[in-house]
Amino acid sequence: MSTSEPAASRPSEDRATPDHLLHARTGTDVSPEDLVLASGKDLTPYNLEWAKRKLAAEGPIALEKLLP
Repeated sequence: MSTSEPAASRPSEDRATPDHLLHARTGTDVSPEDLVLASGKDLTPYNLEWAKRKLAAEGPIALEKLLP
């Protein structure tokens, strides 16, 4: 018995990924901690202050700009 997925449940490789799957927003607020972690930085007071400034300037879209 094969443990691989059936062909019907796998995404087609010739189609683009739907937009709703590409974005990280879940409808919740973005915290400075979220922004620091998404940037690959450590949670330090300096990095949290950087994230607070970035969120104040750019809003929640700042997180989208960091993620691929």
